[in-house]
Amino acid sequence: MRAITMSEPGSPEVLKPTDLVRPEITEANQLLIRVMAAGVNPIDGKLRENGLYFPDGLPAVLGCDGAGIVEAIGDGVTQFQMGEHVYYCYGGLGQKSGGSSIGNYAEYAVVDESYVALKPVGLGFDQAAAAPLVLITAWEALFDRARIHTGQKVFIHAGAGGVGHVAIQLAKIAGCEVATTVSSEEKAALVCELGAGLAINYKKEDVSKTLLEWTNGAGVNVALDTVGGSAFHQLIPAMAHYSDLVTLLQVPGDTDWKSLRLKNVRVSQELMLSPMVCDLKEGAEHHANILEQCAQLFDENRLSVFVSEVLPLEDAARAHRMIAEGGITGKLVLNTSGTLFEEGV
Repeated sequence: MRAITMSEPGSPEVLKPTDLVRPEITEANQLLIRVMAAGVNPIDGKLRENGLYFPDGLPAVLGCDGAGIVEAIGDGVTQFQMGEHVYYCYGGLGQKSGGSSIGNYAEYAVVDESYVALKPVGLGFDQAAAAPLVLITAWEALFDRARIHTGQKVFIHAGAGGVGHVAIQLAKIAGCEVATTVSSEEKAALVCELGAGLAINYKKEDVSKTLLEWTNGAGVNVALDTVGGSAFHQLIPAMAHYSDLVTLLQVPGDTDWKSLRLKNVRVSQELMLSPMVCDLKEGAEHHANILEQCAQLFDENRLSVFVSEVLPLEDAARAHRMIAEGGITGKLVLNTSGTLFEEGV
C-alpha cells in the first residue's frame, strides 16, 4: 500500500513516500479501514520534529485523523459492519499493531472500534478526516473541562484555526456569546460567519483590554487558550471571578497564580491524545461518543468544518511546511485514495 513514513525525527523532508505491506487485524476488536483521507494537525509536525510518544515506533506512519471505509472486522467487533463509512482519531503517535506502524498517512489502517464513529452523511471523506481531533479537543475543553452553559461569555484564541473554528460553533450551540482573536480582516469575516460576536485583531488591539470592555469590566466566564506562552498570560486580567481557563499547552512556569487564586479561576489542561497514549478504554469510547454527537450536528447543518486545501498523499511534507509557516485557516487534508470526494459521498 502507499504510505508516507518517517525513519527519524527531523524536517518535513524526513517524510518519504513508501510502499508498505497492508496491515492486518490482529485483535478481535479491530477494524481494517481503507483510509480515504487523513487530516493534518500541528501535533503531526511536533512528532515529526521532536520524536514519537512511543520510543520504539520508528519507522512510523503519522496522522491521527482518518476517514474511510470498513474493509474487514475482527471477530469481536459489535458496532460496525464491512462497507460502512467511518471517521475517527487514532494512530500516528508511533503505535504498532502486529508489527505494522498505525497511522493515517496511508491507504489502510487498523483501528480499535472503540475510537470509531459513523461518518456524517453530509460530509465527504476529505471534510470528515479534517474533523475528529479538533472536534474532540474543543468539545472536551469546553464541555468537559469548562462546563460551559447558556448565557456565558466565552473567549477562544485563534478562532480561524483548526480547534478555534469548531470551538466557536460548539460554544454558540451551547447558547454562549463568543469572542475570538484573528490576524486579518478575512479571518474576522470567517469567524463572525461562524458565530463569533467579537473578532479581536491581536496584531492591532490589546486582547485583555478589549475583553474587559466587551464584558463591561466583569471578565469572561470561559477562556480557551490554544496558543500558550504570552497569550496565556494575557488572559489572566480578563478572567471573571469563578471562571474557567482551559489551555491546550503547558501552563507557563511564570504564571501569576496569585491573581488566578484571588479570582477563584479554575485552570484546566486539555490533551485529547491521552486515551491513545495511556490506553484508556473509557476515554476512547468517550471520543467516539463525541464524534457521534457531532455527526448529528453536521447532518443537521448546525456544525461545519473548514478545509482550506486538500493535497495528495505524496504532498505530506508540503503540508507540514505549510502548517509550520503558520496562518492556516481551518484544516489541511491529505487525500489518500487518489480520488477527490464530493460532499455527501
